[in-house]
Amino acid sequence: MTSALDLLPLSALQHLLYCERQCALIHVEGVWVENRFTAEGRLLHERSDAGGTEVRGDVRIARGLGLRSERLGLIGRADVVELHRVAGEGSEGVALPGVEGRWRPVPVEYKRGRAKKGSEDRVQLCAQGLCLEEMLGVDIPEGALFYGKTRRRKDVEFDRALREETERAARRVHELVAAASVPPPVADERCERCSLLDVCMPFAPERSGRAYLESARRAALAEDTPG
Repeated sequence: MTSALDLLPLSALQHLLYCERQCALIHVEGVWVENRFTAEGRLLHERSDAGGTEVRGDVRIARGLGLRSERLGLIGRADVVELHRVAGEGSEGVALPGVEGRWRPVPVEYKRGRAKKGSEDRVQLCAQGLCLEEMLGVDIPEGALFYGKTRRRKDVEFDRALREETERAARRVHELVAAASVPPPVADERCERCSLLDVCMPFAPERSGRAYLESARRAALAEDTPG
């Protein structure tokens, strides 16, 4: 069985798919720097982090629900899990302690900006769905992303392709952390939005250790040479 020490944060998947170097700096080196974007995201999540539940008609809303998957080796919290009442007496959905009926879980992840070109947000959300499936023993076909910049909610189907991409990302993030090494910088348009820009220094000129030592040797010889 996977131990708590083997579990990595769900957020590592988002970091991995955005940039493997960023992921390694955070989850291998323990580096974290806050900028405007991360601060806005933190403020957006404060309500869900406080936890609690509420009822809106046939939907029960749970905030800050703990998530865990032994199979994927992931742990974290869902911003929101909506529980929709399932009509009829079938086996679909889950039973809630002290509550009548059965309920279908729908994870909802809040993001500060707008929908991205990449799949990192959808993969992180799908991982939450896979955690819930493992924890509750029920199929979860979809979730939703809510973007603070546009105030729009986007439904995400957990189809086979997304599930497979999520499982590959989970395996890759464990490989990256186990290797305990930081990949070289990529230096592209993503870097300007990254809070780790000044730590990563992706646009610094590449210079090998050998070249540096040779340069230092020459400088020392020049200083020792009589003028």
